[in-house]
Amino acid sequence: MRKRREALTPDITPLVDIVFLLLIFFLVSTVFKKEELALLLNLPAAGEAAQKVERKEISIELSEETVALRGEKIDFATLDARLAEVKEKERPVIVRIDKNVRYERVVKLFDLLKKHGLNNLALVNEPKP
Repeated sequence: MRKRREALTPDITPLVDIVFLLLIFFLVSTVFKKEELALLLNLPAAGEAAQKVERKEISIELSEETVALRGEKIDFATLDARLAEVKEKERPVIVRIDKNVRYERVVKLFDLLKKHGLNNLALVNEPKP
């Protein structure tokens, strides 16, 4: 009678443990995107306290040359079209305007918002030191 050898199979339990540890490590060490901001703005300072706003807001950034909607650089014509698509007119509109922007551009932006009935505005600024 001959002894039969069993096939050796590696134990994969430690391998699975290491894969899960690596997964947890990369999830914890990943830098998550805080907000969708496309433009580097120099915001004016104000003394008022910060307000908490819902996550369903419409985020608009305005610099001297560019306008951005939800972190995507666009032009005013595209902004007009996208604002026309908004169904919920009560949604908060978060507006970040660089302090060096010409007043005409600010008025043009506010005219677009008024045209589409988006009146729930919040202007973002830097807190005074």
